Amino acid sequence: MSAVTAEARESKPRQALDSVVIRFAGDSGDGVQITGSQFTDTTALAGNDLATFPDFPAEIRAPVGTTFGVSAFQINFGARAIETSGDAPDVLVVLNPAALKVNIGDLKNGGLVILDIGAFTARNYEKAGWTTDPLADDTLAKFRVVKIDISKLTLESVKEFEVTSKEGLRCKNFWTLGLIYWLYGRERAATVKWLNEKFAKLPKIAQANISALNAGHAFGETAEMGEIGSYVVPSAELPAGEYRNVTGTDAMAWGLTAGSKLAETNLVFCSYPITPASGLLHSLAGLKNFDVVTFQAEDEIAAVGAALGASYAGSLGITSSSGPGIALKGETIGLAVMTELPMIIVNSQRAGPSTGMPTKTEQSDLYQSIYGRNGDSPLVVISARSPADCFEVGIEAVRLATKYMTPVMVLSDTYIVNAAEPWMIPDFSTFEAFPVGYHEETDGFHPYMRDDGTLARPWVKPGTPGLEHRIGGLEKAYNSGHISYDPDNHHQMTMVRKNKIENIANDIPLQEIAQGGDSGQLVVVGWGSTYGPISRAVANTRERGLAVSHIHLRHLWPLPRNLGDLLSRFDKVLVPEMNTGQLKTVLRDQYLVPAEGFNLITGKPFKISEIETAINDVLGS
Repeated sequence: MSAVTAEARESKPRQALDSVVIRFAGDSGDGVQITGSQFTDTTALAGNDLATFPDFPAEIRAPVGTTFGVSAFQINFGARAIETSGDAPDVLVVLNPAALKVNIGDLKNGGLVILDIGAFTARNYEKAGWTTDPLADDTLAKFRVVKIDISKLTLESVKEFEVTSKEGLRCKNFWTLGLIYWLYGRERAATVKWLNEKFAKLPKIAQANISALNAGHAFGETAEMGEIGSYVVPSAELPAGEYRNVTGTDAMAWGLTAGSKLAETNLVFCSYPITPASGLLHSLAGLKNFDVVTFQAEDEIAAVGAALGASYAGSLGITSSSGPGIALKGETIGLAVMTELPMIIVNSQRAGPSTGMPTKTEQSDLYQSIYGRNGDSPLVVISARSPADCFEVGIEAVRLATKYMTPVMVLSDTYIVNAAEPWMIPDFSTFEAFPVGYHEETDGFHPYMRDDGTLARPWVKPGTPGLEHRIGGLEKAYNSGHISYDPDNHHQMTMVRKNKIENIANDIPLQEIAQGGDSGQLVVVGWGSTYGPISRAVANTRERGLAVSHIHLRHLWPLPRNLGDLLSRFDKVLVPEMNTGQLKTVLRDQYLVPAEGFNLITGKPFKISEIETAINDVLGS
């Protein structure tokens, strides 16, 4: 590549783009997730809307250079509303042959590949399973390719700091980031600030990474890269307000905390670390100034037991896990159903039964959430559609749990937990409080006396004079709360717990149509993180003149009271899910509608194009 002056290079106007999808990929030790996170933060500061998809293996310590250890981070950012992390990347940045092998199949035709040829050695080809040289054959013929010895240039940029070669090569992610910052006209200041703060006790490391960042940016300014050019993505026209970048984990922590404040009760979070749910414990542990109490238990059963104990004591007990941990918690969740105590269970769903694929996403636990306990154990199930949506879902979970004295299952997933998007910080004063009413009246008290409207039993703080009572896992008499083996009483208690949950349908919003008319040929129904790709796919098909509507469900149990009527107005119902058809089965059962499933269980979010194809297949278009 021939060198030109910075002035000459920047004299060429940047090409304006509506949106861009970039994927960074390398070994798990290459700092790919940090690179993606920093680009995300800088992009948010630039005023773009965005959505991200961090994708990394469970085998974080897989042999270096193998496909098993490839880590990737994808970001879709634009000057318009962005609802999904995108389909095929426009730009693929790969730091070794293994990353190329795993990701090249996703790059769109004509897309840009930026390669660190310093890592493309015979040994690395062998470890990645390449039998031919992809740089010499026609593997990359469909793409625009930029070959840069990033490893060598990174070492040159940090040599003044007298770091080891190993330490120097760890800076190549920031060299790469600097180049991409130049390519899309991004500022470096926020990343420099982050590095100085991150490595405040290791200033040499901070300066080495900053030097690599600046060197990558300078390379972009001064190197002639063929017809690659440079680009700008204008700021998105978002509603006025103060924004910050937020992950699903952080938004859920803040939503639960905000809910506890609106309920005027204390939050006690009890959890056992499990991928990908561990982050919620970390986030809530940093909110002690909001009277949040966190407890890391020795196992899943201890965690849920502590949460239930906190609820019995008059605080709001919350626990979290993923599918395998939820299974272990199942008996105690059933106890929460029988004792009718408010408790929230956050389920960050991951792929597969048993251990499965802990770092991959899936809508795996809807059956488990609605039906997955012994006996008749109904509880509320709600789900978040995006990282930012976790905030409102957290508040809603607290409201329903405390008002109806019931456990609430909140469904997130690996994608939502780790992904990020801009979030407009709300004015907390605009939220309506829903303070809990602890029962203090002694006349006529028994533990299962019920509110006529909600069917909720009273919440009594232990130690309240005159309100001594006993609750537990053995069935109780409807009128006295004493242990009862009477068959008619058991039927009555089972039905009242069932009716209490079903009646909550009267206290949740009527289901709305997200896009399209309220009747027609086809409605696409989704829940959870499928919102983004379904929404975009439906919009694309509607632009082509197809009569398609979109319904997205937040409340999964009980279902909105008008949902059955809405579904009956459409000729066909399509339910895309990252499972074998769990919501489809629920809809068929509840409403006897001929719902069809579109199911992919790959550990990755749907592509927009996949759902478009499914819509076309159903409509025969």
